Amino acid sequence: MNFLNKLERKFGKYAIPHLTRYIIITYVIGYLLRYAFPAQTLYLTLDPYQIVFHGQIWRLVSWLLIPPSSLDIFTVVMLFFYYSIGSTLEQAWGDFRYNVYIFFGIFMTIVGAFLLFLFTGLSYFGLYALSFSTYYISLSIFLGFAMSFPDMQVMLYFLIPIKMKYMALVYAVIVAADFFRGNLVTKVAIAFSLASVTIFFFATRNYKRYNPRERKRKNDFRKAMSRGSAQQYSNGAKHKCTVCGRTELDSPELEFRYCSKCNGNYEYCQDHLFTHQHIR
Repeated sequence: MNFLNKLERKFGKYAIPHLTRYIIITYVIGYLLRYAFPAQTLYLTLDPYQIVFHGQIWRLVSWLLIPPSSLDIFTVVMLFFYYSIGSTLEQAWGDFRYNVYIFFGIFMTIVGAFLLFLFTGLSYFGLYALSFSTYYISLSIFLGFAMSFPDMQVMLYFLIPIKMKYMALVYAVIVAADFFRGNLVTKVAIAFSLASVTIFFFATRNYKRYNPRERKRKNDFRKAMSRGSAQQYSNGAKHKCTVCGRTELDSPELEFRYCSKCNGNYEYCQDHLFTHQHIR
């Protein structure tokens, strides 16, 4: 994430605000085109064969106009839902990070389509072009929100209260089933389209807690806490600040805590808990 922080300081001013709003607008335009010109929507798909050999470069962008599903009342509800969670995610992450998350998923979708075409030579790629759709872009928004707010509760179909992490788990199982049952095109589409989700998930995990030294430090700290609870000083006090030497007998209003970053059983009063130099 340090790399992303550097990018944000340098290019953050170029981020597109309210990106979720524009995503929903492209879906609405896509639905209008689908019902007004149903046959012409085939000229919007992400088809590397048509792009390379027929110069139809607009397909690099136009596939974003193809909505992820057919239009019905359920789709309308889902559009409002995705607008809500997308806007919340945008506020939580900031415009730049949200932009990177969405556009990286779009970029990787294009890369996946071209790699598949390059290594398989599918001249009939148009038959599979719809596999590279905005469905997974929408799904990445949902999964990103679930990873950021796993315990947030929503009303499924306005009736069933359910936490986001459980809904994400159901979607993950469905996508995994599609991946293993699908053909090569499906596998590539899923793997590359959801690349931003995968990278975000692994990049935000706290692997430090699995470090053997970190685990030992925490165990030592817990042991020190248990010893400290039974410890008693010569004057009868049970707590003593390592910096100023005050005890609860000197100042009954003081609160004492052990520092988890110091190597050893060191206790500090509330005035020095956050200002002392850690003992290594």
